[in-house]
Amino acid sequence: MLQISSLRKDIGAATILSAINFTINDGEHVALIGPNGVGKSTLLRIIVGQERPDAGLVALAPGATIGYLAQAFESDLAATLGAAVVAAQADVSQAEAALLRTSEALVAPADLAAALAAYAAALAAFEALGGYARAQRAAAVLQGLGLGDLPPELPVTSLSGGQKTRLGLACLLLREPDLILLDEPTNHLDTEALEWLEGFVQSYPRAALIVSHDRMFLDRTATRTLFLDGQSHTLTSYAGGYSDVLTARARDLAAQAAAYKDQQAYIGKVCADIARLKGHAAGLEGVSTPVGDHDMKWATGWSSGLSSTIARAARSRERKLERYLEADERVEKPRAAWGMKLDFGEPPPGGRAVLDIEDLRFAYPGGRDLFGGLRMELRHAERVALVGPNGAGKSTLLKLVVGQLSPQGGQLRLGSSIKPGLLAQEHELLDPQQSVLAHVLRARPQSEGEARSFLHLFLFGGDSVFRPAGRCSQGERSRLQLALLVLAGCNLLLLDEPLNHLDIEARAHFEQALAAYRGTVLLVSHDRAFVQAYATRRIALGASLSRRP
Repeated sequence: MLQISSLRKDIGAATILSAINFTINDGEHVALIGPNGVGKSTLLRIIVGQERPDAGLVALAPGATIGYLAQAFESDLAATLGAAVVAAQADVSQAEAALLRTSEALVAPADLAAALAAYAAALAAFEALGGYARAQRAAAVLQGLGLGDLPPELPVTSLSGGQKTRLGLACLLLREPDLILLDEPTNHLDTEALEWLEGFVQSYPRAALIVSHDRMFLDRTATRTLFLDGQSHTLTSYAGGYSDVLTARARDLAAQAAAYKDQQAYIGKVCADIARLKGHAAGLEGVSTPVGDHDMKWATGWSSGLSSTIARAARSRERKLERYLEADERVEKPRAAWGMKLDFGEPPPGGRAVLDIEDLRFAYPGGRDLFGGLRMELRHAERVALVGPNGAGKSTLLKLVVGQLSPQGGQLRLGSSIKPGLLAQEHELLDPQQSVLAHVLRARPQSEGEARSFLHLFLFGGDSVFRPAGRCSQGERSRLQLALLVLAGCNLLLLDEPLNHLDIEARAHFEQALAAYRGTVLLVSHDRAFVQAYATRRIALGASLSRRP
């Protein structure tokens, strides 16, 4: 289906992709993982033809079609939801129009046999594309992705960011291409829609290449995983999903470390032998003994000859060692990756009663009440996950707690000495004009050197600290928000989809830091593995007709 050979991509003087080789067979579902910024999205854009490689070959099977869902869905903003769906099934629409024309031609044909033949051909073409079942399938896809209740005449411009992403995914799936390229398809999906997509991909009969940071999704959909290394810029293929890759990479790294240790021991032994031989050779130079002149000349010649022999042996071993060190079989030292170092620190003291909510009511203009008299309490050191479909009010509840919004009914009380801190899903708390460094200096007065050292823990190095937040990637904005949350010193963390846009390794560091945190946490996350492993309690919020994902 797809073959990539010796592909290389440079951006400026930096190599992003190097010696990339892999194939995807018809019907194979392959995951593509790696740290943020290593070139996964770039590779997808090269495959689909939006970017050109600097070297190498991208070969697609003759006649095969590709469907691509980018992280940021782009559509005709003048279109309606219904028009976008029709455009996604343009081949069926054209076949249906041809069927309609040939059926109308049967009313009073000049040549009945020709008209019947044309109608039969149009009907066969229409049925080959799925016919009327495609309309039913379109309805099922929209319903599965939470768009089925929206009116077809709804303008695309009125959709939320999450709804636009799901519309792009729906349009892609309706085209049924031979190869689908999905770049972070699970972002903005609630659990119900995510599980629907999971089942769809599992049963998709054609090929798929999926970039995702959702571990459970990859484990359940991928039969093979490609790991893109951020240091070597090369690709390694592993059987199975993400969990299988973790096991295999840990095994490979352990084997490499053991082989490197054995290699260094061998090199040390050879170097010691060389030094010993050189010492012997030097010690034999100019040896003299108290004998006659004739014997003296003989002894001196003998010692000089032996010294030369030993010196040649030393040089021979040196050359052998040099060849060994230059050989392809030489084991490279395992390199420690530059990983995010996150520590929320000791939270400030606070009372046992953290949050009490009674008969909470709130509605957006023109919408229904989101909470219907919600009652809940949060106590010290609890880790509570808010769960429910998009539009249920999970993000809204966090904004109410932190004071960005005000309740329209009921009571919401924070406990004594409770200091909440919000990690916002859409990064709206960041000033897009301010640099990364300026955000940190504003959050806590300190020297520029101290601030840069602190930001280095969150993978901001060099000139990246001077980049405005509005020009940072989604992953960089998430890391900046985490840095600011650490500086704030809160004892109540309000986390709205904290794992979004963090790569899998950064997620692991985040989860370790959160597990060590001794304060209280109220979080929203659609990462099922994270919620299962971390939350001590769940509070379910019901769906709302206001539909604000």
